[in-house]
Amino acid sequence: MSMSQGGGRDRRGLVRSPQNLAAGLSLVFLAALALWLTRGLSQGHLNAMGPGMLPDWLAYGVGLCGLALLVAAFVKDGEPLEAWSLRGPLFVVVAILAFAVTIRPFSFGPISIPGLGMIVAGPLAIIIGGYAAPEAQLRPLLVLAFGLTPFCMVLFGDLLNLPIPIFPQSLAGLMPDGWSQKTILRVLAALMAVVAVVIHFAGGRRKDGRDGKIDVATQPEEI
Repeated sequence: MSMSQGGGRDRRGLVRSPQNLAAGLSLVFLAALALWLTRGLSQGHLNAMGPGMLPDWLAYGVGLCGLALLVAAFVKDGEPLEAWSLRGPLFVVVAILAFAVTIRPFSFGPISIPGLGMIVAGPLAIIIGGYAAPEAQLRPLLVLAFGLTPFCMVLFGDLLNLPIPIFPQSLAGLMPDGWSQKTILRVLAALMAVVAVVIHFAGGRRKDGRDGKIDVATQPEEI
């Protein structure tokens, strides 16, 4: 087996990095799909961003990353393709579908789901998507879900004023009458952030408690 000067395998074929090629093609495909799905959304402008601006520019960024990987696949030696599990793609796809069918009202035949907004769709997608990794644990995923979702709620719904459903209107009926939509958004975001902090520190205390236990049966007897 011939070796390159860098110690890696000497790939004399046209494709020098099959992994980069597969990753680049995947990213370009996802970017093209995203641009096609959001083709009917208005981009607006920086002072008044439309619902299509952020998805489109994210798709452009993903597409450029994919093109860079495609170029690297032909000019730089890399690893061959290896066997991979369906677990990761499966959970990611399910997470995307869960977000899509819960953030806005959804109906398909006898199935009907009311619009629950980002306050439900966000944590649900994060938790399901997190289980794409075999070593995923529920408590860290809950901390991430309840910590990242309120940030997105404030960013998109409050600061950028994007027309994204944040919470179900039935929830607004439980709030005081004088509260505006943005006030309710900020209060709910703050509550979710507090829940994330509580889950984080509660789990830390339980771990410390277990580590601090002393097994008296294994201690030497005092003389």
